[in-house]
Amino acid sequence: METTLLERNEVESNWQETCRARIATAEEAIRVVKSGDRVFLTGNASVPLPLLDALVKRAPELRDVEVCHPLTICPADYVAPEMEGHLRINSMFISANVRKAVNEGRADFTPVMLSEFPLLFKNGHLPVDVALIHVSPPDENGFCSMGAESGLTISAAEVSKIVIAMVNEQMPRTLGDTAIHLDKMDYIVVSDTPLFEMPMGDNADQEVVENIAAHISKLIPDGATMQLGIGDIPNAVLKFLFEKKDLGVHSELISDGVIDLVEAGVVNGVRKTLHPGKIICGFLLGTKRLYDWVDNNPLVELHRTEYVNDPFVVAQNERMVAINSAIEVDLTGQVCADSIGTRFHSAVGGQLDFIYGAARSQGGVPIIALPSISTQRDGTVLSRIVPLLKHGAGVVTSRNHVHFVVTEYGVAELYGKTVRQRTAALIKIAHPQFRAEMTEKAQELNYL
Repeated sequence: METTLLERNEVESNWQETCRARIATAEEAIRVVKSGDRVFLTGNASVPLPLLDALVKRAPELRDVEVCHPLTICPADYVAPEMEGHLRINSMFISANVRKAVNEGRADFTPVMLSEFPLLFKNGHLPVDVALIHVSPPDENGFCSMGAESGLTISAAEVSKIVIAMVNEQMPRTLGDTAIHLDKMDYIVVSDTPLFEMPMGDNADQEVVENIAAHISKLIPDGATMQLGIGDIPNAVLKFLFEKKDLGVHSELISDGVIDLVEAGVVNGVRKTLHPGKIICGFLLGTKRLYDWVDNNPLVELHRTEYVNDPFVVAQNERMVAINSAIEVDLTGQVCADSIGTRFHSAVGGQLDFIYGAARSQGGVPIIALPSISTQRDGTVLSRIVPLLKHGAGVVTSRNHVHFVVTEYGVAELYGKTVRQRTAALIKIAHPQFRAEMTEKAQELNYL
């Protein structure tokens, strides 16, 4: 039975009365953070900005506080140069707002697969003193939902010595493994703050992106279960799937594009072999449309990332399609997706989790997708299919794991192919401007 407005108001009034002793302002709650503490900060669209702002304001009083977090979408005040010696960021996924600080040595980066990110905290590798989390208002039983970011947060919150929770009227109540009881919160900050939004699909090279997406769509069979990583290419693929049948979703994240496929009857999950009929993910990254759509929606379940991204869980989905992006791919099939040479750019994220999981799936289709070229700020055009990765570039997905590489010029199928065959296939999907040069270099390397 639907809860009436009066009943909701009564629940809200009752829980706040019950928790009165623990309700505080952001500034009051952050007073519990001490010098030398390790603080866990929930990320993505769920960054609790009032708590983070209060921590930044208090920073001059503190020394050597470590703040661990995944990708964040928020202002970068907490990594400003004046924070040095006070707050030290330890990011497990480098987002644009912290990239400069990491590469200048003012912030740290811990490489870790997304499936193992929560285990760093859960298993005690990184003990947590204070967790800053962001949750929905409680239900009548006192349970809040982690909302838009459950997968990476719930395990860290469970093992933290102190939990500071921002209870936000605008946080959707997501279902699955997302619940945390008011009793587990040491400090509660009541808020009515919009979530951060991240629209997808505004790429300047949209024609290139859509050509890549069109090639990818031909690799996706009816009845497939899909993982869609962060980026314009995975999001663009959704537009090409309206003629498909009985698709499912098992992904580290979902964005707005999934809604249209559900409403069109394309995504129904009826042929999924794991969690049939359900969209399974770890977090949400999109706009208010997405956050409103998932609110109390039984079709969507959020689970811990150590479960969602576990390759051996992923592999239980037959016809698992994994779509992930790259910065560059060399002629043997090595994939760099986290750095530009020695300069850190992002992280492994869930790429290897899902590429390997899809490879182990019956009828699985693991895909690496990227434009054939990139244009630098000075106008220089570089090929992203390269004879050799840049000096210092990280190998996120090894040549042994890669099955399909897709650019706007087509699909290179690499699995079970020799280096000579791989080289020829990858040159065919490189930009025409670079094919002759790459062929010459491949011959020098004795690849051809």
